[in-house]
Amino acid sequence: MRVRNASSKAIPDPHFVSGERIAVTLYYLPRGPMRGDIDNIVKPVLDALSRHIYLDDSQVERVVVQKFEPAVMFDFRRPTARFSEALSGSEPVLYVRISSDPFEELS
Repeated sequence: MRVRNASSKAIPDPHFVSGERIAVTLYYLPRGPMRGDIDNIVKPVLDALSRHIYLDDSQVERVVVQKFEPAVMFDFRRPTARFSEALSGSEPVLYVRISSDPFEELS
């Protein structure tokens, strides 16, 4: 429910649900060492966005997921404004990016 509520704040309302092919990027920034496996966050996020951002999670053709624990932080060279905002927020943070181009980073 928190994922859907947060996405509602980030997109205009009303909005149309997309029927296009989708790519999803998930960056998780926990407060400390992550408990559990990183893949355990993927399905709940995809399900939360189904029928809200896209019609069905079968449209998702690509998922990129990465964790950034405090002891292993990464220096982002050119983060987007939205991601910079997430980075400066209180942790834990789950950054979700949706794209209608599943091949954008592959070409």
